[in-house]
Amino acid sequence: MISAATEFIIGLFVLVASAVIVGEIFTHFGQAALVGQVLVGILFGPTLLGPALGITSTTVSSEFTGLQTLATFFILLMAGLSVSPKELKETGLTSALLGIAMFFVPFFVGAGVVHLLYPSLSDLLDLFFALAISITALPVLGVMLREFDLLDTRFGATLLHASVVNELSAVTVFAILLRFTTPGSDALGNVAIATLTVLVFLGTVLVFYFLLRFLGDLPAWKRFVRRFRATWNTREAGFALLIVVGLAAALYSQYLGLTFVVGAFYAGMLITPEVTGEKVHRSISTIFDAMTWGFFIPLFFALVGYDTDFHLIGTSLVSLLAFSALVVYAVVSKFLIGSAVGRTIGWSRDEAFAAGFLVTSRGVVELAMAVILVDQGVFTTLDFTIIAGAGLITTMISPIGARPFITAMKAAAHRGRREIGAPPAAWVGTDYLPPRAEPAERPPMPGGSR
Repeated sequence: MISAATEFIIGLFVLVASAVIVGEIFTHFGQAALVGQVLVGILFGPTLLGPALGITSTTVSSEFTGLQTLATFFILLMAGLSVSPKELKETGLTSALLGIAMFFVPFFVGAGVVHLLYPSLSDLLDLFFALAISITALPVLGVMLREFDLLDTRFGATLLHASVVNELSAVTVFAILLRFTTPGSDALGNVAIATLTVLVFLGTVLVFYFLLRFLGDLPAWKRFVRRFRATWNTREAGFALLIVVGLAAALYSQYLGLTFVVGAFYAGMLITPEVTGEKVHRSISTIFDAMTWGFFIPLFFALVGYDTDFHLIGTSLVSLLAFSALVVYAVVSKFLIGSAVGRTIGWSRDEAFAAGFLVTSRGVVELAMAVILVDQGVFTTLDFTIIAGAGLITTMISPIGARPFITAMKAAAHRGRREIGAPPAAWVGTDYLPPRAEPAERPPMPGGSR
């Protein structure tokens, strides 16, 4: 008889090995690796082979719950590491407005669309659905920009900075909405408590950030840090301290009722090159990226796919049509906002349409949020499947739709000898757009691999 430990290791091997291999295969077809990784989970889950193989939620989900929580923590911490207060301060006005618009417009309009498509949902669930389909995947966008060779252009810098603002807005709104899952007070009281709690948490984060920046400029502190490093014998102490900071922030946000993912995300923002030093930050990021992208992300997305059941969506024609309409809205809303802002700032039609498709990609953060909502009993398996399915389809559409416009805009830029995404001549030297992303100062791209 196979022991429980052996079954666990076999399941872990099958999920991670399959997710890594299939994810890599999908990258060679111009897709994000997460698409293949989610499909692996769907293959072994209740949607396809799970029942035939005798794989049930009790034999897999119960064993991997702790790992999935840990993976969620690592993924949100990684997302926070890609953002820094300094970067947000230097974000151009256009990038900031684009990031805000491509979150809040789909979010507010999406709440109404979700209510029409799924009238049985509560108002709070309408908002959570709208939130999940309004986030642009910063890691996926970074990977696509790199693979299209656009990461070092002003076009790429604008979209990455906008995605940072988008993700920051989404995490903050998620923290506020979570307060409404706790019964016991009226709506106005919930809004006041939620807003106050978020402000307290963000204020604490900013105090620690500026304190670390202030200490980093003191010669005495620098001497202390050098002595500390010289006497610290534990290997990879920087990485260990990062995990400690992340866990402390996660506990603090959990204590405030904001869930640990919010703390993990904002804790990552505290660990910047200005605070730790370039060399230490590079070392920490290298180790963290290797662990997260090499193990936790493939496992996380495979489990996301496994937790879905697409039979629930296809129970009736009405259910299937509602899901299809939600996917169409998820694509069209992002495309229209991205392309409209692109045209407004003077980009060509091809540049604007390419931007519109690129920002439709979903990925890590909203799925991490959905996992938390399932754990708290807010989402059912059907709700989770709808969010995961919409994210999967929009992420597949994003590079396919963007590719012809990227080809055209590169050709036009080459003929006109102009930089891709360059602002109109009248705007040169203003704060409307972020500076050109030089290779040595490019906006940080989350993750070190596909």
